[in-house]
Amino acid sequence: MSLPNRVLPNRVPPNAHLEVVAPRPVMPEVAAAARAGLQSKASLPSRIAVIGNYLPRHCGIATFTTDLCSAIAAEYGTARLLALPVNDTEEGYDYPARVRWSLAQDDEKSYQDAADFLNFNNIDMVCLQHEYGIFGGPAGSHILHLLRGLKMPVVTTLHTVLREPDPHQLMVMEEIAELSDRLIVMSELSSQFLQEIFKVPGSKIDMVPHGVPDLPFLDPNFYKDRFGVEGKAVLLTFGLLSPNKGIENVIQALPQILSKHKNVAYIVAGATHPHVLRREGDTYRAGLQALAKEIGVESQVIFHNRFVSPEEMVEFIGAADIYITPYRHEAQVVSGTLAYALGAGKAIISTPYWHAIELLDDRRGALVPFQNPGAIAQKTIALLDTPAIRHAMRKRAYLFAREMVWKRVAQGYMESFARVRRDRLESPKVQFAARMISKSLGQLPALKLSHLQKMTDDTGMLQHAIFTIPNRREGYTTDDNARALILAVLLEQFEKGPLESANSSCRYLSFLEHAFNPAKGRFKNFLRYDRRWNESVGSEDSHGRALWALGTLLGRSQDQGLRGAGGRLFEFSLPAVWEFNSPRAWAYSLLGIEEYLTSYPGDRDVQKVRSALSRRLLEMYESIRRPDWKWFENVLAYGNARLPQSLLVVGAACLDDRMISAGLESLDWLLTAQHCEINRHFVPIGSQGFYRQGEEKARFDQQPIEAAGAVSACLEAYRVTSDSRWRNQAWSAFNWFLGDNDLQLPLYDSVTGGCRDGLHPDRANENQGAESTLSFLMALVEMQSLEQSEQMEIPS
Repeated sequence: MSLPNRVLPNRVPPNAHLEVVAPRPVMPEVAAAARAGLQSKASLPSRIAVIGNYLPRHCGIATFTTDLCSAIAAEYGTARLLALPVNDTEEGYDYPARVRWSLAQDDEKSYQDAADFLNFNNIDMVCLQHEYGIFGGPAGSHILHLLRGLKMPVVTTLHTVLREPDPHQLMVMEEIAELSDRLIVMSELSSQFLQEIFKVPGSKIDMVPHGVPDLPFLDPNFYKDRFGVEGKAVLLTFGLLSPNKGIENVIQALPQILSKHKNVAYIVAGATHPHVLRREGDTYRAGLQALAKEIGVESQVIFHNRFVSPEEMVEFIGAADIYITPYRHEAQVVSGTLAYALGAGKAIISTPYWHAIELLDDRRGALVPFQNPGAIAQKTIALLDTPAIRHAMRKRAYLFAREMVWKRVAQGYMESFARVRRDRLESPKVQFAARMISKSLGQLPALKLSHLQKMTDDTGMLQHAIFTIPNRREGYTTDDNARALILAVLLEQFEKGPLESANSSCRYLSFLEHAFNPAKGRFKNFLRYDRRWNESVGSEDSHGRALWALGTLLGRSQDQGLRGAGGRLFEFSLPAVWEFNSPRAWAYSLLGIEEYLTSYPGDRDVQKVRSALSRRLLEMYESIRRPDWKWFENVLAYGNARLPQSLLVVGAACLDDRMISAGLESLDWLLTAQHCEINRHFVPIGSQGFYRQGEEKARFDQQPIEAAGAVSACLEAYRVTSDSRWRNQAWSAFNWFLGDNDLQLPLYDSVTGGCRDGLHPDRANENQGAESTLSFLMALVEMQSLEQSEQMEIPS
């Protein structure tokens, strides 16, 4: 059995890095890895939902959840947090504003609806507070309906871990553990049970103690006058009353205690547990009162029959000289009341239930046998007789509990959340909901252009979308309108779909014409929605894409008017590429040049540009290439597959075997780098860091532009070599759009015809912008053309 990960950092301020504290014992290499894993605040979740009971409902989980939310909000801001409590009555409760949604305990659909609500609201992290009894269904199984429907990571806090679960409890806990990214426990024994009984790996478990208020170390006399017990030695038990609390054992111990210390008062603070009250009435309290009267201690036992607010709890605990938890059974892995008393620096007497054994170790409290009033009396008398021993116990408890204050607990929770996000980056997890989505891998969907049309207005194609509606605030780019022009020409050539290709081509070409700055010989890139340009010269890459689009128009379109305008613009914009340094700009330009030369193969000026750019690209590859790094640069960044594709296109046209060989070798190496070693699906290089030589690959965010480029490059390799392996690789890259990816989520939206903007570590980006939609549609048209050509080759 391994120890749980302790995630309470040492005094970590909210604006500092959070460091992973390794499990004990800490080996030097583990500590070094932890230091390397520092997380900035930007890596923390921005929207967190906490599921669990919430005040004003009267129960321990409600108090805990409320305190936890308040602590996280105080440390990291309120905007990132909302709560979803569970109602055990039809009328519910008068919750505060943080509660956005409440579940009906016994209504399965309520749990499913809550999952939809959380998914819709783009929650980054769900933190479930689990206790079997607060959820509906056998052993609280209704919560599984919610967890199965979530698209985001889940961290579950376990308030109860059973040593002897029944079959229903075993099943529920095993599935919760499977559906959760991490489990938080509040005791070492809980971790042991999880590993030994429920077979949860220790690496998945974080140890964060029960939080406590950060109270001053006060003399108990400060609060005694609030309760009319000034001058008395006060014993205290507080919390919701139920028969398993064992309070009768303290009452039975009082005669013996009073024989030595006549000024003792015993305060029992707290309402009867609501579920006990509904089921049995207040019979337990009545029995305690009758017992006190029977043995003659009625005047020394003070009952406060109400739910104790956090503010009152501070006063009750503050007034106590000795806090007693006389629980009757050992099977309690968490006690919030015990934690609170420890945090206040109280002298504590407790029966040896599991949480008490851990918290009161090292003489932080005294343990007495279960159901033994005599032992309670003896220990109480001993502590009252020896103030020095009592105060030393208080001090040890108080100092130990400084690591349990809510501020530190909030930091521990946030570190657990950060660990989940870090783990998702390194090892993606397929959510249950994604596993249930049907996928049509290896099948080409019908071409649907409605989203493309929605994203295009009289000016051109808008750059971004908010979900599925155009985001006018972000305006337009030459990059996207160049891509749109390529697609429109391909659709015209292959007679695909009712796009009104001529009108669309005209609109996108007109945008490129407007983007061209004749004084600079360069294209501008970013156009605001008010039709004002952000710059006089755009990026080299955007210029290269414009040339690619113009070359495609000239190589494939039959519209003479468009060809005339496009040819003029191609001629004016081509000379600038001589000065370019971006290998991607060279590659895009080469793709356009080769398209142009299919129509005008004798243009010697364009041939010279092709020769110069392709030689630069080939020489760059040969200068950087190593046996373990067969690439053009020291980093795999973006638009990667277009580099080998351009060498293949030019090499095939010029019958240059050296260039073809370099293109095939670099493409093969790229595809190896962009495939999952376990499941063999396509995994684009992530945009959050890319892949630098000698460093780790960034796995996310994964962009559709990479899959589309891989499709094109592999199809070009297939045309050059006739090797079916390249055809299969093209399908692998295309299937990424359809859901054969790290998260098993389709990026293509068959309803809108658009494409989601990529994969985050935990979900798809639901925005359907121009780049992603065009990338998918271009890849689809190319795959459809392949399929059509192969059908034509089959003899009738």
